Amino acid sequence: MIRRILGTLLIALLLALTGGALVARHTLEQRGPKLASPEAVSIGDGAMLPEIASQLEHRGILVQPEIFLALARWRRVDRHVRSGVYEFEGGATAGEVLQALVSGPQRFELISIPEGWSANRIAERLEAAGLGPTERYLELASDPEFAASLGVSANGLEGYLFPDTYSFGENPTPQEVLGRMTARFFEVFDESLREAAAARGLTPHEAITLASIVEAEAAIASERPLISAVFHNRLTRGMPLQADPTVLYGTGRPKPIRRSDLKRATPYNTYVIRGLPPGPISNPGLASLEAAVHPTPGAKALYFVARNDRSHEFNETLAAHTRAVRKYQR
Repeated sequence: MIRRILGTLLIALLLALTGGALVARHTLEQRGPKLASPEAVSIGDGAMLPEIASQLEHRGILVQPEIFLALARWRRVDRHVRSGVYEFEGGATAGEVLQALVSGPQRFELISIPEGWSANRIAERLEAAGLGPTERYLELASDPEFAASLGVSANGLEGYLFPDTYSFGENPTPQEVLGRMTARFFEVFDESLREAAAARGLTPHEAITLASIVEAEAAIASERPLISAVFHNRLTRGMPLQADPTVLYGTGRPKPIRRSDLKRATPYNTYVIRGLPPGPISNPGLASLEAAVHPTPGAKALYFVARNDRSHEFNETLAAHTRAVRKYQR
């Protein structure tokens, strides 16, 4: 009888151990979700493992950070994570993520592209980072066939190179770099923004063009929707936009703008042409894209002029605008 009881207990113990092993194996083999685009993660010197695990969970790289922490301690590598920049594509197990952090980072270049930069400035920035010659980037950015291969229905990539921070491995081609930036743009300029543009009577390209002008004019973030409203009001009335940044883009020169520039006939001189110019004048960020399709409701202003504190005064009449110009630009 005792032998039978002991045999039953032994079988139960074996089943428990086997079942536990299967559960543990399943947990360790669980993979995180595949990410829409690679995530660059910077691990600083002296970063604590729980802090790292939390960051990886927040970025969608780890599903169960507690398993990651337990595995690191069990392998006795919790103090062997190396600092540096890592790139994760998602779909990895906790063990694979841990191994990457212990092995050390590959060489990744972090490149930050500010909002409102033109394709020319971006190309120069990429060359300065050692990612290829400016001339090659400009050649690709103005190639309609290359633009079409990236899903851009325009003559080039101006406006579609989304300003963000990117990580690139060793020796990426200019095609890969511009492809990443364009893919990021399409992630941001999503269906909801395209629908909002259509509701305003704008094609996606026109909305991006307007957003680039808003980006160039707005020095204070909160003014973007109101600046957008001014341009929408002018478009509705058939008035020229009279946006100085478009004039400068057409001349190819930096500031200051000259009186003669305002009369110079270029496709981008919005003092001469009516409506929007043929394309974007820079690469706008999300806030300007949103402002372009969501102008301030009910705003009636048709004019604005810069004050001396980077803000603008907005007016509905030419007389009020003229007084403001005299006040701030004497």
